[in-house]
Amino acid sequence: MNRRVARLRAAQALYQVDVIKEEPELAMTSVLDEDERPNTFFHQLVHGTLEHKDELDGWISSNLQGYTIERMGHVDRAIARMALFEMKYIEDIPVNVTFNEAIELAKAFGGEEAGRFMNGVLSNSVEMMQDENEI
Repeated sequence: MNRRVARLRAAQALYQVDVIKEEPELAMTSVLDEDERPNTFFHQLVHGTLEHKDELDGWISSNLQGYTIERMGHVDRAIARMALFEMKYIEDIPVNVTFNEAIELAKAFGGEEAGRFMNGVLSNSVEMMQDENEI
């Protein structure tokens, strides 16, 4: 499983945890294809995002204009949380790589508009995090 696939599967698992309140381990298992083997990165994304969810939601909420985090689409929320976790806590991946991967994931699930929305949310969040030396 490469990092791109790990991000996709992690977003799917996080969606399940958020929407249907699935247990993380069960959600992680359910999103894997029959021949896929989870890697450390996949586990790190899911567990780390869930562990820091309140903090990540704070960053996201601070950067939504005219929205609340509850009004965000479930998939967009899962991707934004995961991307911000990766940017802040996984040091060996450049922020711009994570940023672009999150936008591509949002587009894959929701089209160009979702990509633009993700770009705006993450741009504002990254700028705020950089201003506060969080990343």
